[in-house]
Amino acid sequence: MTSKHPDSVLQHRPFVLFWFARVATTTGYQMLVVAIGWQLYELTGNPLDLGLVGLAQFIPGFLLVLVIGQVTDRYDRRFILSTCQAVEAVMAAVLLMAAVSGAISGELILGIAFVMGGARAFELTAMQTIVPSLVPLPLVPRAVAGSATANQSATIVGPALGGFIYAVSPLAVYSLCCALFVLAGMLVIFVRIERATPQREPFTLGTFFAGFGFIKRSPIILGAISLDLFAVLLGGATALLPVFARDIHGAGPWALGLLRAAPAVGALGMAIMLTRWSFDRNAGRIMFAAVAAFGLSTIVFALSSSFIVALMALVVLGASDMVSVVIRMTLVQLGTPDEMRGRVTAVNALFIGASNQLGEFRAGAAAAWLGAVPTVLIGGIGTLVIVALWLWLFPPLARVNRLEDVKPESAPKSAS
Repeated sequence: MTSKHPDSVLQHRPFVLFWFARVATTTGYQMLVVAIGWQLYELTGNPLDLGLVGLAQFIPGFLLVLVIGQVTDRYDRRFILSTCQAVEAVMAAVLLMAAVSGAISGELILGIAFVMGGARAFELTAMQTIVPSLVPLPLVPRAVAGSATANQSATIVGPALGGFIYAVSPLAVYSLCCALFVLAGMLVIFVRIERATPQREPFTLGTFFAGFGFIKRSPIILGAISLDLFAVLLGGATALLPVFARDIHGAGPWALGLLRAAPAVGALGMAIMLTRWSFDRNAGRIMFAAVAAFGLSTIVFALSSSFIVALMALVVLGASDMVSVVIRMTLVQLGTPDEMRGRVTAVNALFIGASNQLGEFRAGAAAAWLGAVPTVLIGGIGTLVIVALWLWLFPPLARVNRLEDVKPESAPKSAS
C-alpha cells in the first residue's frame, strides 16, 4: 500500500457532508437499538424477545432485496437516503411519544424494529452506491475506507452513548436519536454531486434479477462476495464472546465489553490508515492474505488462555477484516456499471446479512454440541481452507492489481 495520490477525500465537500451524515445516522441507529433492547427486556423479561428484535430488522431487507436494488438504480440516491432518515426520525419520535404517554409496549417496539429494518436496508445500499460519485476515481478506495471509519466510529460510540443516556432518561435517548436522524437527512440534502440522471430501463424480469445475473457472470465480484460470505459464516465468533469472557477467562461483564469492542477498534484503526494509503498493487492477493489473517486470528483467540492475547487477537481480526471489506466494497462499486450498482450492492448486502445471521446461528448450535473453543477453532481452520479453495476457484480475483484499474467494461455485461 502506498500513498500515491496527494489529494485527500477531505478536500471534497460532498464526501465530507456524506461522512458526517453517516456518523449521525449510524450513531442514532446504534443508540436506538440499545434503548429499545433494554426497554423491551424491562417490559417482558424474556430473552427471546431480544432475538425477535434482530429478526424483525433482518426480515424486511431479506424480502425486499430485489426491490431495494431496483429503487436504488432508478432514483436519486440522495433522495433515498434523506427519505430513509426521515422514516427513522419518525420512528424515534413515535417511541418518544409512546414513552411519554406510557403507551409503549413490546408489540410497538417490534413493529418499529420492523420498519427501521426496512429503512436501514434501503439506506445502507444507497450509502454504499453513492460513494463513487463523491470523489474522483483514484480516490474511491480511500473514500470507501473513509466511509467505513464513519460507520466504525459510530458503532463504537453509539451503543455506549445510548446506554449512558438511557440510564439518565429514556426520553433523552429517543429525542437525541430523532435529532440525529433529522441532522443526517439535512446533510444529505446539501450534498451536490456530478452525476447523470440514471437511465430507467423498462421493467422486466430480466432487469429485476439482473443483479444476481451480473454477479454470477463476474468472477471477480462473485469471488470477492462469496469469499467474505463463507469466511464470516465459518470464522465468526461474536455470538460466543459471553462464553469466552465468563467461562474461559473467568471474568465479568467488563471483559465482555472489551472483547466486543476489540474488533471494532482494530477495524477503525485500519480504516483510518486506508484513508491515506491506497492499494497500489496486488490488491487481490492482499485481500486473500487479509482473510487468511482473519482465520489465523480466530485460531489464536480460540486457543489463548491469556485474556490480553485474546483481546489482541480480536483487534487483529477486526483490522484484517476491514482490509477485506474495503477491497471487496471497492471492487463491487468500481466493477459494476452505475446503472446496476444498486441491484448488485443490494445482493451483496443480503449476503453480508446472511453470513452474520447464519454465522451466529452456526456458532451457537455447534458450541452447544462441541463446546465454544472447538467451535471457534474449527471455524478459524475452515476459513483458511476457504482461502486456499477460493485461490483455486477464482484466479481473476487473485490477479487484481490496482483497484482503480477495475472498470465495469472489464466485467461481463448484464442481460437487459
